[in-house]
Amino acid sequence: MKHAVLNVKINNRQLGRLAIGNDKKCLFEYNAEWLKNGFSISPFFLPLKSGVFVAKHEPFDGLFGVFDDSMPDGWGNLLLDRYLQSKNIKLASLTVLDRLAFVGNNGMGALTYEPDNSFIYKKQTQNLNEIASKVSKILSEQADLPTVTSLLEQTGSSGGARPKVLIKSQGKTWMVKFAASSDPKNIGEQEFYYSQLARKCGIEMPETRLFEGQYFGTQLFDRDKQQRFHVHSASGLLHASHRFPSLDYLQLAKATMALTKNAKELEKLLRIMVFNVAIENKDDHSKNFSFIHKNNEWKLSPAYDLLKSDGFGNEHATAVSGKGNPTQKDMQKLASEIKFPKNKMNKIIENVFDVCKKSL
Repeated sequence: MKHAVLNVKINNRQLGRLAIGNDKKCLFEYNAEWLKNGFSISPFFLPLKSGVFVAKHEPFDGLFGVFDDSMPDGWGNLLLDRYLQSKNIKLASLTVLDRLAFVGNNGMGALTYEPDNSFIYKKQTQNLNEIASKVSKILSEQADLPTVTSLLEQTGSSGGARPKVLIKSQGKTWMVKFAASSDPKNIGEQEFYYSQLARKCGIEMPETRLFEGQYFGTQLFDRDKQQRFHVHSASGLLHASHRFPSLDYLQLAKATMALTKNAKELEKLLRIMVFNVAIENKDDHSKNFSFIHKNNEWKLSPAYDLLKSDGFGNEHATAVSGKGNPTQKDMQKLASEIKFPKNKMNKIIENVFDVCKKSL
C-alpha cells in the first residue's frame, strides 16, 4: 500500500517522478526525455527545467496543485473511504501518493500514475435509474460493499461534491450527475437549462444532454479517440483552495493572459464571469475554471458547472474587483484594470444580461 515514489505519465510518455520528503512535502522531477520535447504541466509552479521541485504544505497537504487536480473530491472520496474502511485500512495512514495510486489511470485529464491501484471497470451498467438507486443508498448510508464498489468502479476520479458516474453513449464518454441530498429533485433539468442558456450567451460549452429526462450529462472534453489532454484547474494552477473564497476574477484574468497569451481566451473568461453574475452562480470557485493544453498551446477549457447557486455566505466564491456581490460597474472596473477594451466589455455585459433577462 505504501508508495515511496510514483511515476507520472501523459499518454504513456514518461513525464517524471513524484516522491514525499521527510517533512511530508512532495518532491517532483521531470524526466530527462520530457525536458527535451515536453511542456511545463504547471507553468507557475513547475517550469520546464531540470532539478527537484519541492511543494509547499498549503493548500494541498504538501502536494503540487497540478497533481491535486487528479484527486477525487467529495463524492469520489466518500466512496473510496467507505471501501477502504471496509478493508480495515486506516485512512489516516494513507499519504497523498497512496491516494494518487488509487487514481492511477482513472483521473480526469491526461496525467496517470504508476503503480496503478485504480479500480477496473468490470460490470459497467448503463441503466441510470439503477445507478440513481445505488446513489440513494449511499447517501442514506444503507449501501453494502458491492454497491459501494460498483459505483467506485464507474465514478473514475471525478471531482465535485455531487454524485456522478462515467458512461459510454454513442461512442462518447459522458459524466452523468445525480442529485445530492441537499439538491432539488429537478437539479438535472436546471443544469441542462443553464447549459443551453450559456450557449445562447456565446459561451463555449461541451456537449450536454438530459438522460432519461432527468439526469444531466456532459461530454468529457479532456479526451478524443486518440489521446487524452492535460487539464489544469485554476485552483491547481494558482495554488488557490476551492474550499473557501480564494480568488478574484482579476487574478484569473491576469493568469489567463499569462498562460494563454491570447486575448480571445481572456474574452471567453470575462463572458463566463458576466454570465455567472447574471444568473447568480455564486459557486464559481477556483476548481470551476480550467485550462487545457492542446496542439502545443494553452486555452481556457469549455465552461462547466454553470447554474444558479448560493456560494459562500451568499457571495460569489470568486470576487469581482474585491466585491462578493458585484454590479455591472464592478465588472467594467475590472475590465479597465486589465486594459480590456471598454466598448467590448460593455457589449458582453449588454448581450449576456439581455439574453438572461429574456430567458429567466
